[in-house]
Amino acid sequence: MQTTQALRLSLPSKGRLQDDSMDFLAECGLTVQKLNPRQYQARMPALPDLNVIFQRPGDIVVSVKQGSMDFGITGIDVLEEKRGENGDIIILHDQLGFGHCSLMLAVPESWKEAVDIPSLKKFAGTLDHPLRVATKFPVLTERFLNKNNIPHVLISAEGTLETAPTIGYADIISDLVSSGQTLQDNRLRALPDGLIQSSQAALIANREALQTNPEALEMARRLLEYIEAHLRAKDNLLVIANMRGESPEAIAQKLFTQTSVGGLQGPTISPIVTRESNQGWHSVTVVVRRDHLPQAIGELRKVGGSGIIVSPVTYIFEEEPPRYTAMLAELKGG
Repeated sequence: MQTTQALRLSLPSKGRLQDDSMDFLAECGLTVQKLNPRQYQARMPALPDLNVIFQRPGDIVVSVKQGSMDFGITGIDVLEEKRGENGDIIILHDQLGFGHCSLMLAVPESWKEAVDIPSLKKFAGTLDHPLRVATKFPVLTERFLNKNNIPHVLISAEGTLETAPTIGYADIISDLVSSGQTLQDNRLRALPDGLIQSSQAALIANREALQTNPEALEMARRLLEYIEAHLRAKDNLLVIANMRGESPEAIAQKLFTQTSVGGLQGPTISPIVTRESNQGWHSVTVVVRRDHLPQAIGELRKVGGSGIIVSPVTYIFEEEPPRYTAMLAELKGG
């Protein structure tokens, strides 16, 4: 790969995954600006050295694998289907928090066997022929069925999978399920032990680019810096309260008797200058988990907190993004 070539990030070109990718990056401070709604190129003002290209999710995997794209955001499902075994792709972050779905085996809900037989193996055992599976994910489906020792025949399907069992050219389908509404609409039922692959959006990179191009390695660090700082902040809130106390240390000891208001490393406590002297007022700032907020408010009041202000947190930066450290270890080991 030429180090003089501009770095490239590939994003999904349409649908919910594109919208969610754009929204997620904007929340991370990495807004993507299309020059023209019809164009498949865009720019990212926060990272001007990174060109953005739009592709289909499966093509993103292939492009990153081949090295024509340095980075990509796509689903774990298509990544595992198309990445191959040679390690050309490295996963930088596998839990971006959107694009959730699952690759599942499903059968018509009207079939008596599907209701009465709880396992895939027992269901396949009721047939007088190898299990016929219609799917657009042959690699993952084959791997799953082989692992479970299920005799089978895969049937490639480019169109609508849900009708395959009804029409009769397949016994079962292997398809993506998100809300489950599509299965329900087509009177299909997912087998309880038919989960092939859980999926959500992931950030991936070309391994050779990271190993040979210092600019690509630095870009990976910057992407992970923004993403991890945002994801960590997303689940937390900044809480500020006024408290009386003889000293910051005395107030801190009160806070440490509680469970939700200790902050990341500890509370930030500073004196408040009031119109009247010797009031002993201090401002206390702590980061609190969003789901612990009601408890935190109660605890602050319990130890004398008042005038409580709650604000969202945009970023929480670590000394070094943990996933960047993990990436360096993987590159060194590989």
